[in-house]
Amino acid sequence: MSDPMPVIDDLREEGEELDALVARLEAEEWRLATPAPRWTIAHQIAHLNWTDRAALLAVTDEDGFRGLVEQALAAPDRYVDDGAEEGARQAPAALLAVWREGRGALDKALREAAPGSRFPWYGPPMAVASMATARLMETWAHGLDVADALGVSRPPTDRLRHVARIGVRARDFAHAVHGLTPPTEQFRVELTGPGGDLWTYGPEDAPQRVTGPALDFCLLATQRAHRAGLALTAEGPDADRWLDIAQAFAGPPGAGRPPKGTAK
Repeated sequence: MSDPMPVIDDLREEGEELDALVARLEAEEWRLATPAPRWTIAHQIAHLNWTDRAALLAVTDEDGFRGLVEQALAAPDRYVDDGAEEGARQAPAALLAVWREGRGALDKALREAAPGSRFPWYGPPMAVASMATARLMETWAHGLDVADALGVSRPPTDRLRHVARIGVRARDFAHAVHGLTPPTEQFRVELTGPGGDLWTYGPEDAPQRVTGPALDFCLLATQRAHRAGLALTAEGPDADRWLDIAQAFAGPPGAGRPPKGTAK
């Protein structure tokens, strides 16, 4: 992706859409439970603010970001929840204000980054476009949790193209974090976008492939839905195994969501 500006623009739109959803909430609604265990709407926004600011530090202060990585390594099972818990204690108006400030600062830093820049992250280093894509992916995924808590639907948009792309590119990383050897051959991935167009990745003649709706693949890769409830098809044993472990985010594999109708 040579020009990062389109994904940075889409990241801004994704944040603004979620902002519009939470800005109208009463204070007590920020305490509504979301599908993530023990996380309220406030926790979701606090987490996005925390990770936006971590990304800003990675882009602008590499040494400072190393300090965050050391904190993560010191408490790998708690640091994400601890960051969300600390932020969620703020008054909703204050939390919304700092999230907006952090989003704006990150937007500016990404737009001003030198072409070809690469930044440290909790997984592999990120180029400008990759960092913006990762932030869009998280904003979309946590926005779904907020929408679920409120009982509202957020129609999918073509911004999901970025989420799908990072999910496909993270195939080998997903295997690695599960202690598995990645397949040596590429897969063909064919996803139908929200507008009906086909998004394709990998060689057209690859014997192993994944097909289905782009939304379903993005839900799977962000662990917002269980594979059993999604219309994704795998051809080949390695492609089938990938759908069981796919993740688009850095860090250790999460527990994922249970199938619908199953107790957590």
